Amino acid sequence: MLVCAAALCTLGLIAVFSATAYKSSGFFWKQVLGLGLGVCAAWTIARLDLELCRRYIWLIAVGVVGLLLLVAIPHIGISVNGSRRWLGFGPIRFQVSELAKIGIVFVLAHYLALNQSMMENLKRGFILPLFIIGGIAGPIMLQPDFGTTALVSAVGVALLFLAGARWRYIVTSVTGIVVLFAVAVALNPNRLTRLTAFLDVEGNKQAGTYQVYQSFLGFAAGGLTGAGLGQGRQQVYFLPEAHTDFIFAVVGEELGLVVTLATVLTFLLFFVCGVLHLRRAPNQFQFLLVAGALLIVALQAIVNLGVVVGRLPTKGMSLPFVSAGMSNLVLMGIIVGLLINTSRAWLRDDVLPGSRDFS
Repeated sequence: MLVCAAALCTLGLIAVFSATAYKSSGFFWKQVLGLGLGVCAAWTIARLDLELCRRYIWLIAVGVVGLLLLVAIPHIGISVNGSRRWLGFGPIRFQVSELAKIGIVFVLAHYLALNQSMMENLKRGFILPLFIIGGIAGPIMLQPDFGTTALVSAVGVALLFLAGARWRYIVTSVTGIVVLFAVAVALNPNRLTRLTAFLDVEGNKQAGTYQVYQSFLGFAAGGLTGAGLGQGRQQVYFLPEAHTDFIFAVVGEELGLVVTLATVLTFLLFFVCGVLHLRRAPNQFQFLLVAGALLIVALQAIVNLGVVVGRLPTKGMSLPFVSAGMSNLVLMGIIVGLLINTSRAWLRDDVLPGSRDFS
């Protein structure tokens, strides 16, 4: 897993440098700084006593929600393109919703582990966890950031399923949410147009799918082996913000199909290794904690890649480890730190299969 993460981070540095060199070297050095902060985060998390951290879990929850609400305050939260999602610390900006992704995993893993014998109970096994999910997802939606809201909610519901919540509760609630979402979209023609634009990328290339169409042209120009580093044209002339959400298109144009497939396989290998690692989890809390962290990486990668290749509606979601952005790299550092922490702890001689407290 560590090798996969290092390979993806290296690819990210190369791609960000190539995508932004024509404008300024500032983006590259910010990426280097973000990677450094991510390594520091990984080093710190790898040395924590995760069970000891559970004593402060509700303090973490209050802190995350407090920061999310702080973002909504004018002159404190930083607004970009109509969305107020960032807090500023001098020259550094941090997207608080990135912290919320791992925050909800910590909180839910703790709660569900404490109540693992009550998961078939409607109130304690389903309604209260939904309030926890809503308490973190709600402030994110107000930013507005519908992509992260959906991701956080999906991870939360997946953890409920893994913890043993009743199927009928999950299916009923998900069905209700889908129906309400469909009605809301159907009642707003503009929203419906934006949501379905990806179904006809070329026909909507002057509106909602301009970036996706340009990414298609980049992939086509790259062919099998790519145009070469620094030789891509899309990010220079046609593809806005190529170094963030559409960094995969830069990889496709400059490094070709071979490297794009290798990138997808690296993500797949990272996830498979993580799932195999889960088999050694000593208790429900740590199992859910690592499972949630893996789901963040997997779902975020699927959404980003799906958008870039025109299979999902356009949403601003970064590619884990690769896209430019310090917040993204710090989150990935925390996740890698968790995996390192548990890899060492779960291999100790005193952690025996018989001691695992799953029910």
